[in-house]
Amino acid sequence: MGLSSVSRRALAAGALVVAGTLGLAACGGGDTGASTSDGASSSAPAAAGGPKVIHPGKLTTCTNLPYEPFQFKQGDKVVGFDVDIVDLAAKKLGLTQDIVDIDFAVIKSGAAMAAGKCDVAAAGMTITPERQANIDFSVPYFDATQALLGKKGVGVKTLEEIKAKNLPFGAQASTTGLEYAKKNGLNPKEFADSPKELLGLQSGQVDVIIQDLPVVLTWLKKPEIADKFELLASLNTGEQYGIGLKKNADPVLLKAINDAITTAKSDGTYEQIYVKWFGKKPGELG
Repeated sequence: MGLSSVSRRALAAGALVVAGTLGLAACGGGDTGASTSDGASSSAPAAAGGPKVIHPGKLTTCTNLPYEPFQFKQGDKVVGFDVDIVDLAAKKLGLTQDIVDIDFAVIKSGAAMAAGKCDVAAAGMTITPERQANIDFSVPYFDATQALLGKKGVGVKTLEEIKAKNLPFGAQASTTGLEYAKKNGLNPKEFADSPKELLGLQSGQVDVIIQDLPVVLTWLKKPEIADKFELLASLNTGEQYGIGLKKNADPVLLKAINDAITTAKSDGTYEQIYVKWFGKKPGELG
């Protein structure tokens, strides 16, 4: 997922506005089923040598639900690949992860963390230079790519063919998929989130959509999707996901996240989590 380039001055102003707004009301989602926060924006005092967190004993994570298999609700609990990755760092720090559902654009702009709504952000978030101007990132924890999902028999496999046939085409707003399509000369219909994007395809508003490959593959596991739609192409965009932190992040927190990811990749834990959520080993997904 991703945002278009904007000036730092505009982003800073936007962060201040949204910060004030978030102080009055929750943004972009209801109860996640995880333990809830009290809305305080100040950081809790750090234990000796420990990280600065907004709520004592908790590592508060901003995300945007649902984005299966990275984060989604299963009953009353939020689960997913990203959840398990952040849990590794939380446990390393002796904290319990608390998940907050917030609008995707607010996460990407850095406003959510600037407003003290969360300590970290994990939302299938691609590392880009534009985002790095406003938030800090962990080391990469997932190699991502985009995919095209469309009606069976639509007869296209590339963005160029979609453009040539002038097919109705959709993308999720504020994402790198949208940006990639625009850079390739398309002007997709924008949908607020991934469920609305899929609904746009199912309802015939568009014939093809672009979305992260693991999300598309998860959709296609459902018979009602697989019966009518198919994976048209996998687009190798060379993206990598990172855990986001407030700009000039607490070094203790950043190190704990980086160490958790690095250790998991070396001791086999990462592969176990990967297979759990994707059914394949790293490098085999597509």
